[in-house]
Amino acid sequence: MKAIRKIGIITGGGDCSGLNAVISGIVKAAVGKYGIEVVGYRRGYFGLYHNDFVTLDLDTVSGIMHEGGTIIKASNKDNLFNYHFKKDDGSYEYRDVSDIAIENMKKENVDALIVVGGDGTLTSARDFHRKGVPVVGVPKTIDNDLPSTDVTFGYNTALETIVESLDKIHTTAHSHDRVIVVEVMGRNTGWLALEGGVSGSADVVLIPEIPYDLEKVVEKVQERDARGRNFSIIVVSEGAKEKDGDVHVRDVVEDSPDSVRLGGVGQKITDQLEEMIENHEVRYTNLSYLQRGGTTSQFDRLLGLRFGVSALDLLMQGGAGKMVRYQGRDITRVSLEEVVGKGQTGETSEGGDKFVDPEGQIVRTAKSLGISFGDE
Repeated sequence: MKAIRKIGIITGGGDCSGLNAVISGIVKAAVGKYGIEVVGYRRGYFGLYHNDFVTLDLDTVSGIMHEGGTIIKASNKDNLFNYHFKKDDGSYEYRDVSDIAIENMKKENVDALIVVGGDGTLTSARDFHRKGVPVVGVPKTIDNDLPSTDVTFGYNTALETIVESLDKIHTTAHSHDRVIVVEVMGRNTGWLALEGGVSGSADVVLIPEIPYDLEKVVEKVQERDARGRNFSIIVVSEGAKEKDGDVHVRDVVEDSPDSVRLGGVGQKITDQLEEMIENHEVRYTNLSYLQRGGTTSQFDRLLGLRFGVSALDLLMQGGAGKMVRYQGRDITRVSLEEVVGKGQTGETSEGGDKFVDPEGQIVRTAKSLGISFGDE
């Protein structure tokens, strides 16, 4: 691999807290340790395709570490290996435009990329590496569903938002003897609902990995009523589904590689519970995008900085085609080929989503505390 003198950063997929810490770590190490240039492609792969970028230096990244989001913005619609073009009749056609992106890099003398994103973004990173582009990946999602890394930045900040919100909702639920359903993100995995719900003293937690029976949820509310606890908090993951049921699809975005948008299951459950529970008003709150933003937590700031510096070190040491990851308390590395698009499952799987283990320690702890999962 030729000497690297200039690199590009891409932040793809949904935004989350900690992205700016990653950018800050890369830029500061690039300038101070290696003396190389850095550019940031605006709006993820969209910027790479349109050659839309901004120079990143010490002044650019000064004071950004605590801010949520990403200063170079992001997009979750642009797969350059299957890029969408809208036709005159309103339909879409798809073409591989990755070679245009590579030519844009050559034109600007960008020698390598650090790509920050989830499974879809990192799959494209792997594909660019297959075409000869030196690439290093950094895992990112608030859902904590990426395999091969113990945790992703943004997850901790999202959990803090969930717990703080549940603390506030508790006072209203208690004051009015209400049942309040709180929907959180997570896609097809229940990490946010599980860890946020347990830490926020939820009474019921419904997650995709444990299909629920609504009658069991009603029984939990009635049990609390019998003990004089005349209110209940139900935390629902957006991917939760009833036994023999399916996920609740909020929307289908045709021009997105990941077109299915989950959400609204909390409202559905609220409507059902209003018909099933006597003597209670049932209310619904969806925390939605509150979980993505806000001031970045200490944990996510440090993890983002460590990921950024480690990704740059890996790239400069000839480790293209790999991804940095958090294991134990260390930042290690793994091949992108091993961690994207495999479709395996399990709490420690490599490839596909990383699911909650229904028999795992956190679930067992929650059940020991009296938290219901609507299954028994």
